Amino acid sequence: MEQLSTAAAETLQQWLEDASIDEATKQELRDLQDQPKELEERFYRNLEFGTGGLRGVIGAGSNRMNRYTVGRATQGFARYLLEQHGDQEGKPSVVIAHDSRHFSPEFTLDAALVLAGNGIVAKLFPSLRSTPELSFAVRHQNATGGIVVTASHNPPEYNGYKVYNHEGGQLVPDEAEKVIQYIQEVPSLADVKKLTQEEAEAQGLLIWLGEEQDQAFVDTVASCSLSRELIQSVGRDFKIVYTPLHGTGNIPVRRVLEQIGFEQVHIVAEQEQPDAEFSTVKSPNPEEREAFTLAMKLGESVGADILIGTDPDADRMGAVVKDNDGKFFVLSGNQSGAIMVHYLLSRLQETGTLPSNGAVVKTIVTSEMGAVIAEHYGAEVMNTLTGFKYIGEKMNQFEATGSHTFLFGYEESYGYLSGNYARDKDAVLASMLIAEAAAYYKSQGKTLYDVLQELYNQFGYFLEKLESRTLKGKDGVAQIQGKMTDWRSNPPQEVAGIAVQDVLDYSLGLDGLPKENVLKFILADGSWFCLRPSGTEPKIKVYFAVRGENLEDAESRIERLVTTVMSRVDAQ
Repeated sequence: MEQLSTAAAETLQQWLEDASIDEATKQELRDLQDQPKELEERFYRNLEFGTGGLRGVIGAGSNRMNRYTVGRATQGFARYLLEQHGDQEGKPSVVIAHDSRHFSPEFTLDAALVLAGNGIVAKLFPSLRSTPELSFAVRHQNATGGIVVTASHNPPEYNGYKVYNHEGGQLVPDEAEKVIQYIQEVPSLADVKKLTQEEAEAQGLLIWLGEEQDQAFVDTVASCSLSRELIQSVGRDFKIVYTPLHGTGNIPVRRVLEQIGFEQVHIVAEQEQPDAEFSTVKSPNPEEREAFTLAMKLGESVGADILIGTDPDADRMGAVVKDNDGKFFVLSGNQSGAIMVHYLLSRLQETGTLPSNGAVVKTIVTSEMGAVIAEHYGAEVMNTLTGFKYIGEKMNQFEATGSHTFLFGYEESYGYLSGNYARDKDAVLASMLIAEAAAYYKSQGKTLYDVLQELYNQFGYFLEKLESRTLKGKDGVAQIQGKMTDWRSNPPQEVAGIAVQDVLDYSLGLDGLPKENVLKFILADGSWFCLRPSGTEPKIKVYFAVRGENLEDAESRIERLVTTVMSRVDAQ
């Protein structure tokens, strides 16, 4: 015990003495008494509730994901909801969904029973559901808020907890800061109010959602199709391979694709069922080629036109197509986004339904390629900070003022949305759109790879790259902050022989955006790079983007940029 910091030792002792904590949890901690470093990591702080909610390794401790940290967070969220909406007619209500991870159903029920203990109606799905369906359901149910228990594509030992406002969007900073304050003001775990499941159901404070909610979501997503008539005619021959990567996308993606007319959707059988260990992949992340290994094998055998994968909570979508040599080409998030912007706006223009006040919203670390394409079609492009909650916030502003018609929102990390039915990225919708675009262009004798090359020829060769460094634990937090401080205090005058034209420090609150710990360096040739600590993982991320005359030029530019910047990042 003497090897622990004072704060960690005190919090550990509180947990061991707290009558509200079960004996199995206490025994897990006692078994670690001879591992002071592990106990320090578990107790040196409370698991941080950031603007994206909670995310951490599952286990006993104040800095771990467990039923007690979930209960404490829910108690703070309940207080916030009652303060914001307590005077509305009827009881406040919260819709809760969860993914396929370890303890997701248990954490979901724990959150529901804490809400019930505070007089708030909890509406639960009977089994795993996607994050976008949760966002939709909050709006569809006219709920006061939402919770989804997920850690997206983190490794299996992680879980997380995201909270949503009454508009179906994740909390933006001013909302999150109030919830964080209320969580911090929960005196002890014994002060978390909680009913039993029987009590909550008897009092009408625990309601189970049915099939009609699922069908409403599927129908709404399908209504966003732009080429249903074409799909009805070509859908029987167009071949899709789809993998849900052991997550929540399996049923809704298949239902939507079938509903708009795709008849040949081949599922990667080994990855069809929920699996909390994600045992067939290194990481259940559709951003990574390795996640598509089994899909590529199936794609070759069935002669697939496109491969589609979604992450465990089905808010991110990745796609793979064949290049001109017949080899599989994994589209980046920026490339898929640019293709969908082009498809969406060109189809609206063809049908005479492209609004004059249309807007495309993207994040500051997303490629400018989609922006250039959108502007070509007369749409206004707006930038937000990283995180789809900011795109959702823009959608709310458009809806309130009528200033713009939302057309498409996306971020380089494989998150996309069109339509006005949700306020979070939707891989179900994106799967439909990318498949529909591929079928539409196939009817013209082109693949999506062909379309991408046409866009490069027309708008310039944009190339992007993301580098990240994982720095875990207490020491990692300090290292990441040290790197950000160094770049902020000592900005370079030139990088790889190109002058630095502008330094954008978003911690100062630029362009009317909330303050965030992000640095973006704009070079004289239009290239840029951006440093940003991840909000959900122990990583510092470095984004790079260039625009070249051709592929070779772009590759040369980005290689020099990445090598120069990362040598300094890694030396710190």
